[in-house]
Order: sequence, then C-alpha cells, then structure tokens
Amino acid sequence: MTQRDESNLSDLGRGGAMLLEVSVKNLALIEDARVELKPGLCAWTGETGAGKSLLLTALGLVMGAKASPELVREGKEEARASAVFDLSDPLLKGEVEAVLGGEIEEETLIVTRRLGAQGRSWAHVNGVPVTAATLKALSSHLLDLHSQQDARALADPDRQRGWLDAFGKLEPLRLRYCEARAVHAALLQRRRELVESAEQRDRELELLRFECEELAAARPVVGEYEELQREARRLANARRFREAVQGGHHWLYEADGSAVERIQKVARDLHPLSADAPELAELAETLERLADETREAAYALRSLGRAWTDDPRRLDEIETRLALYRKLAGRFRRDPDELADHLVHLQHRLDNLERAAADLDALDSPLNAAWNELRQTAADLSAARSRAARVLARDVQNHLKDLALPEARLTIEVATAPLGDNPTMASPPEHGVDRVEFLFAPNPGEPPRPLRKIASGGELARVTLAIKTVLADADRVPTLIFDEIDAAVGGRLGASLGRKLSELARHHQIICVTHMPQLASFAAHQWVIRKETRDGRTLTTITALDETERIEELAAMLRGDSVADGTRREVRAMLAEARGG
Repeated sequence: MTQRDESNLSDLGRGGAMLLEVSVKNLALIEDARVELKPGLCAWTGETGAGKSLLLTALGLVMGAKASPELVREGKEEARASAVFDLSDPLLKGEVEAVLGGEIEEETLIVTRRLGAQGRSWAHVNGVPVTAATLKALSSHLLDLHSQQDARALADPDRQRGWLDAFGKLEPLRLRYCEARAVHAALLQRRRELVESAEQRDRELELLRFECEELAAARPVVGEYEELQREARRLANARRFREAVQGGHHWLYEADGSAVERIQKVARDLHPLSADAPELAELAETLERLADETREAAYALRSLGRAWTDDPRRLDEIETRLALYRKLAGRFRRDPDELADHLVHLQHRLDNLERAAADLDALDSPLNAAWNELRQTAADLSAARSRAARVLARDVQNHLKDLALPEARLTIEVATAPLGDNPTMASPPEHGVDRVEFLFAPNPGEPPRPLRKIASGGELARVTLAIKTVLADADRVPTLIFDEIDAAVGGRLGASLGRKLSELARHHQIICVTHMPQLASFAAHQWVIRKETRDGRTLTTITALDETERIEELAAMLRGDSVADGTRREVRAMLAEARGG
C-alpha cells in the first residue's frame, strides 16, 4: 500500500469502513467478474458500452433496486450480485444491526442478490434471507450512489433538510423538538378520545348512576337469596314441621308402648340371661344406651315443637325480598347471587367514567404547557436551520467556483409554517415546521428556482459534489459512488472535479466512473472495464491496473489509439501534479 493509500485509509470518516468487494455473475454481458476495492478515491474507466453501467446495476441490485429478468445472461438460469462491506466501525455496525434486528458476530457484511430468469429474486445478508426493503434500508447506511439519471438524493427536500441538520449539528435540537412533539401528541390524542366519547360517556354515566342507585338501594348480599329461600320454605311449612316433631316426641317417649319403653323392656329381659349367655350382656348394654339416646332425641323434638310457630309477617317480608332479587336478576341478566358483585363492577365503571370526565378539564393546563414547549423548540430549530442554511449555502457556493460554475448561485430557503396559539391543533411533522429547499441559479440574472426543477444532470452532479465536500465530516455514509460526474465538461474541469473528489476521499471511500483522464489521474486506484469476445460471446471484464498499465490506460483515454511517448510523459506529469509532486 502506498503512502497515499495509507493516508486515505486513516482519514476515512467511518474508521476504515468501506466496500471491500463486488462480484457479479451472469448479469447481462458480465459472465463472472470480481473486484476487490480499496480505500480512498477509486476510478473505474473504460470505453463507452464496455459495461461500466452493469457494475453499477449490480450494486443497485445489492442496494435493493427493482430486478428485471432481462438482466439474466442469455442461456443462464440466474444472475447474482454480491458485495462485501467492512463493519469494523462500531457505530456503523450498530446501525446495521438495528436494521437487521439482530447481532452480527463478524466484522464484515456480505449482501447477495440473486435474480432468476423467470423473474423471481432472492436476497441474503450473511446467509440470512431478507427482503428487498431491508436491502434498501441497509444501503442508506452503506452506499450513496449519484448518477445523472438518478439525482433524487439531491433534489429531495427531505434529504436536503437532513443535510442541513447534519451540517449545523442540529440533532440535539431536533431530538428536543421530537420529545416535545411526542408529549403534545400524546396529550392531544387523549383529549380527542375524551371529546369523541363525551356524548356517549354522558349517556352511559346517567344509566350507570341509575343502575348503581337501584342496586345499592337493594343492598344485595352474596348468599342471602339462597338463605332466604330456605327460611321461606320453613315458614311456609311450619305447621307440617311442628306436627312432625310433636308426633315424633309422642311415639318415641310419651305413648303407651313408646320406642323408649320397648327398648328398655328388651334390655331388662336380656340382663338375667347374660350370666349363662355372656354375649347377651353387651347387647343389653347397647339397648340401654340406645334407650337413653332415643329419650334425648324425643326431648329435642319436644323443644323444637314448642319453638316452631307460624310467622306470616316474616314470611311476607321474605317473599318481598325474594321478589326484589328476582326482579333485579332479570333486569341485569345475572343470577341473584351475582348481584352484589355486579354492583361493585358498576361502581368501578362509574368511577372511571367520572374520572375521565374530570380528566378532560384537567387536560387543559398540561396541553397548553406542552404546546408552548413545542412552539418554542420548533422556533429554536427553525432559527438554527436558518443560520446553518446561510453558512452551508456560502460554503457550497465557494466550491462551485472550482467546478466550472463560477456564476452560479445556490441559496437555501427555510420556509417555516407558524404553529399558532391553538393547542388542540394537530401536532406538526416529526421533522419540524420547516420546509427546506435548495434554490439554484446557474446563470447571472436568473432568479433562483428549486434545484430539482432547473439544474441539468451535470450541474446536479457538480452541486452534489460541492455539497458532499462541505458535508464530509457530517455525512456518515462510508462509500460514495459517482457515475460520470464529468459528463459534458472539459479537461480543465476534470482536474477540478478530481481534486474535489480527492479531498472528499479523505473522509469517504469514493468510486468514480469516468471517461476523463484528468479526473482519473487523481484516483489512488484505477480499474479498467473492457468488453471482449470469447468463443463467439461478448463479455465484460474489470481489471485492476498497476502503475505501468495505468499510464497506458490514461494515455489511451487522453489520445485514443495513437499513444506516443509524448503522451505517456504527459500522463506522468498529470499523475505527478495530481499527487502533489
């Protein structure tokens, strides 16, 4: 590794994180190609139509781009594109793990996309199947591709706002705003729920109060209904019960030849015989004991008979109470024994609704406070963005002068939507109350207009390069890819572009597809992409160049097939100038 390589590697903003390798198989003209990439500025050169765009297409597939079966090489069942990324930077690794939802043991990430000739596609990350959407989410942390055909990154106001926040180091302010917004949004949602349910809640409150009063007046008790039923049956049958117990007492004890008398007689008859028949003695004792117990039972029946009297008034009270239980049970569709628990449930529901009604009034003060805090944090963020916009526009403007846009003007408009004084308004967007728009005037006398509406592809590429150069410290994507950023520009601008890319390569790994030797001479490493024919079939190859091969390639880019020693000397001088020698 040269001294320049080491410098580029040590200065990369992601602690050396970068794209390590790209391999492509059976993708259109590419039968089997593999390139091991290096840190710093990497140039991919070659004639038009050689297949440089196919390598970018392969990277696009790895990034989750839509796959077309027409990309599969004729006669093959599937095409495959793979990329290996370095994850030695802990922050980058954490971001990737957050996207994948799991820990990665290795310090490399292997992303593979397979495309079947029938149209199906498969994606894997370190051997685990993932969706194309996951690849897109990953790519935002790993790669940033800029081409004249795809200028959405620069033209997207959301991306522009993100760049502005990164440049101004506004993330703490934005987080403060997001926290204030979350507090207001939660209170507002609670208020909406209470307001939307207020009418229904009032109706339910009225019904609940009536039901609670009705049940509470009845004072239901668990087990009371069954106990009252038993008592009612006893009172209703008091005469029968009394006659039964009194008759029992009579026949057990009072009547001639009562049960007690007969048992005692048998016992007396057995006692004299027990001397000759000892087994009868035990029976005689048992009968005497039985006579005593029968006498006690008779006495108990006599006591019950005296106590068991009719009580029509008590019976009426019980029947009235039972009728109330049955009425309430039917009304509330509960068993009579469940009414007490149902009363507790209704009271709990009533308490909650009354508390909810009180909450609506109690929300006014915290909602006002949350809205005021949100307005203040939004205003702070807007002010900080306006300050950062002026500085960013000025710094980008300075770089545009070096990129053949000396008369162009770039301004950054921060349009703020006022929040007003009504705290019940919907919470503003998560990104804030500002719309950020990059305005561009390529020529003097023209009013600035949105960059997405006015800039040409070449202008967009150069403005992107100027912005990326200014944002080098803030932009955390480790690998930036520029596709033909030099289109429609001259050699002098090519050197300027190369110098800017070289500066940017101190913080990022840069891959630049270019036709300009002046730009390519600033690269730390160069690969040539060629199209050739083997066995009657056309295929694309990519080859890393050593110093001698590189001189020949740059000379061919400079003078075509008529390469002479003078051209080689010119290339050597161009390389020395690019390297600061």
